[in-house]
Amino acid sequence: MIHSAQAQSSNIPYRITLTDGRGHTWYADEPVADGGADTAPNPMQLVLSALGACTAITLQMYAGRKQWPLKQINVNLQLNPEGKPADGNQITRNITLHGELDDAQRQRLLQIANACPVHKLLEGNVSIPSTLAEATQA
Repeated sequence: MIHSAQAQSSNIPYRITLTDGRGHTWYADEPVADGGADTAPNPMQLVLSALGACTAITLQMYAGRKQWPLKQINVNLQLNPEGKPADGNQITRNITLHGELDDAQRQRLLQIANACPVHKLLEGNVSIPSTLAEATQA
């Protein structure tokens, strides 16, 4: 599967419309203090939410296949909660698993969380080749 998304600016400063090829639409914005209107998450919050969603979905899928009694998952994420490290960045992830799981199941789910696709993407080596397209004159 090819994953893709498009971002387009608007007349509202820093309000960005995001779309994908499947017809979904969502938004990004900046806080008022940074010149935005605070109408949507900022880009870093979107990255964190992608990791949180991937973590929860991956755990639901795994527990479902194993028929484990996982009832609910809460994932809380923070970027550099103790300030930006000297080298790189740090995302802290706190996962709360609800359900009558034993210690072995809980530990296995933590291992599975660390293998979710977005986690692997963020920890891996990512290159971003960029080009400029010709704008059409309206």
